[in-house]
Amino acid sequence: MRPLLIALSLVVAPLMMPVPVRAADTAPAAVEAFDPARDAAHDVAEAAAQAKAQGKRVLVDVGGEWCVWCHRFDALFTDDARLRTLRDQGFVTVKVNWSKENKNEALLGQWPKVAGYPHLFVLDGEGKVLHSQDTGLLEQGKGYDTGKVAAFLTQWGTKAPGSHV
Repeated sequence: MRPLLIALSLVVAPLMMPVPVRAADTAPAAVEAFDPARDAAHDVAEAAAQAKAQGKRVLVDVGGEWCVWCHRFDALFTDDARLRTLRDQGFVTVKVNWSKENKNEALLGQWPKVAGYPHLFVLDGEGKVLHSQDTGLLEQGKGYDTGKVAAFLTQWGTKAPGSHV
């Protein structure tokens, strides 16, 4: 009996060991903060590759940690599960910093001019700009209109009827 237990443990033990995961097997980490030290062009390229693989679009949120309206926009998705679901079903989201420390001019200079922050860009899986959105149009009072934000996400997300990636 003892030799059978030893043989069985030699077969079963390796199956219980954690399997290392290669970096290529994991999704890129979401960029959840406006960080002047990040390589925005690289982050957007990673997000576009992930979006293409998942049949989604890229939602580029341009702003800074200094920006009160950027934090209000973020709070929408923290506080409203419906908006968070609409965003996450249709988009891979990436934040791009704009601040005195790093204006990310090399990347942002290729896209339509931004008048204020936060500003949203919708990209396809190839990284092509499909839409530029002034978030001032989504505001209501001292916050954002959840209906307008939901309409934006529905119109530009890949789950919208007739949308193309």
